[in-house]
Amino acid sequence: MAHAWEDVEKMRKNTALARMLAGEPAVGALAGLGSPLAVELLSFAGFDYVLIDNQHGVWDDNSSMAAFHNICLGPAVPMARVQQNDFGAIGRLLDRGALGIIVPLVNSVQEAEAAAWAARYPPKGGRSKGAFGAQLHGRDYYQEVNDEVFLAVQIESIRAVERAEEILAVEGVDGCWIGPADLAASMGIDLSRPKDAERHEAAILRVLEACRKTGKIPGIAAGTQAKRRIEEGFLFVTAASDAGYILGGASETLHMLGRAP
Repeated sequence: MAHAWEDVEKMRKNTALARMLAGEPAVGALAGLGSPLAVELLSFAGFDYVLIDNQHGVWDDNSSMAAFHNICLGPAVPMARVQQNDFGAIGRLLDRGALGIIVPLVNSVQEAEAAAWAARYPPKGGRSKGAFGAQLHGRDYYQEVNDEVFLAVQIESIRAVERAEEILAVEGVDGCWIGPADLAASMGIDLSRPKDAERHEAAILRVLEACRKTGKIPGIAAGTQAKRRIEEGFLFVTAASDAGYILGGASETLHMLGRAP
């Protein structure tokens, strides 16, 4: 007997990845509050991707899967940051429907290779079959998903910056996602000081140049600097967050009423 899901259209395309490969920026929002309904709203708002933050956010396996499915109700692509560079953690989020994976704290070629191995099926990697939560992506999932998954490694330490070119040259790594705050912490600098801010910016631009040299997609957690980072050439740009929207909207209302703290 045929299963109903076999009638689903062909593998869903990772439209955010397609944009980036065409040299156009993909703009996304990070979600950490654990609400599948909130990420559905972010998807319909028009972001290219919504990033479920399993490293710092309030998500578990089931809520992550619900979030991926709700994101797919709108036009955005479901992506996730894993808790750590772990074969099982990467596979579980992909199995639940993520089409993009961001791996934190990648500081070496070996760590980048481990992430790439976990993110794709043989012969390109070692991912294990059993993606029961990803069936919404279409009947050709197993045949097509290796080409639709986007894998970004986080460059968020000065050690990683110094090795960025060799890390990004690893086959199967599609790009990076710079973490400016952790990078500043690893450098032991104070961004309120102009000279420290210059050093920090130089490190970020060094990673951008490494992406250009290796032909990989440059990404960054940009926040309010999103427009500037896009102008610099970053293509995987996270510009907002669910928590930020709540706090910003609340502050705006209280300020309007003369109640701002």
